[in-house]
Amino acid sequence: MPSFSIDSIIDFLEPVNTYDLSNDEGYRDTQLGKHIAVYEEFFPDLDEADIVLVGCGEARGEGPGHSRSNAPDLVRKQFYGLYHWHDDVKVADVGNIKTGATMADTYAAVRTVVAELAGLGKRVVILGGSHDLTRAQYDVYASAEQIIEMTCVDARIDMDMDSRVPVENFLLSLLTSEPNYVRHYNHIGFQSYLVHPAMLETIDRLRFDCYRVGRVKEQIDEMEPVIRNANLFSFDIAAIQHSHAPSNNLTPNGFNGEEACTLMQYAGMSPNVNTIGIYGFVPKRDVQDMTARQISHMLWYLMDGIHRGKQEASLDRTDEFNEYKMAFAEIEATFLQSKRTGRWWMQMPEGNYMACSHRDYLLAAANEIPERWMRAMERH
Repeated sequence: MPSFSIDSIIDFLEPVNTYDLSNDEGYRDTQLGKHIAVYEEFFPDLDEADIVLVGCGEARGEGPGHSRSNAPDLVRKQFYGLYHWHDDVKVADVGNIKTGATMADTYAAVRTVVAELAGLGKRVVILGGSHDLTRAQYDVYASAEQIIEMTCVDARIDMDMDSRVPVENFLLSLLTSEPNYVRHYNHIGFQSYLVHPAMLETIDRLRFDCYRVGRVKEQIDEMEPVIRNANLFSFDIAAIQHSHAPSNNLTPNGFNGEEACTLMQYAGMSPNVNTIGIYGFVPKRDVQDMTARQISHMLWYLMDGIHRGKQEASLDRTDEFNEYKMAFAEIEATFLQSKRTGRWWMQMPEGNYMACSHRDYLLAAANEIPERWMRAMERH
């Protein structure tokens, strides 16, 4: 494991007050609160941690009237009380990033803390905060000059050139800044009436992929390989129906609670996703803590996804995969299917394997070019 100095991040963090999170009796042995290594008085040992939670209540990006939010602690309160099912998935919680004098100060603190934790090989989960914190999440990779694939779940695409509110325009600078380290961008769950048609045309010209909410709901399993290929995963709760996440007042429509949990489970199953942000929870808009509960369930399914992902063999273990060689449209290709999890990969012309779905295999077997393969080739 790389060397780690607590001193490099401790000044940016505030410990968790677990007394405020639990009831008077504390947590039972069967609840997650008893199994999470928490920064209270002493910084936790991260050696065995599969997930490191870090809160960031920076909400000024939502616009005037927003400052610091206690959203991370409200989610913790619900998450710690859930039942513990996954003995092989270890969770550490390093507290909350202090809100800076300016938003730029907070961004810098997020970048520093998350970069240090991700550098340990940990999967870091940022409990936000406003969605523009995704910019600070991206800066972790940019500062290391690491080229990444990025996946965002949101009802709208935050590239509004006419808005001065960071949550509505942060993607513009993120995707167009130079030098840029986003090799590919996926957007899951946009709602057409919230997105200007010209914006979709621009994104398509960049060969980025956008998936409308209706299409995703019809075949949500097609999103598993999309998320499996990503490094950075960002989820705005505006993508979840208001009835399942009342803090979302952008739209009544979107994913239901179970679908949001499934997408988070896919992020857990991915061997590549190593930073995850859950953003957009504004506590004063919540009803009976339902949004906090929804996010806590998403975290539980993230743990479930990591548990499932641990069952997967590495691609060089050829005995663990079914191999299918075929030709489609005069292109020779190899598909691999995991004997353990049933997941699929397809070989690209340069020899590397890309995550795909069973549907891609069926299309190729019918001598059709899978759209996923074609889009990947267009980006080369």
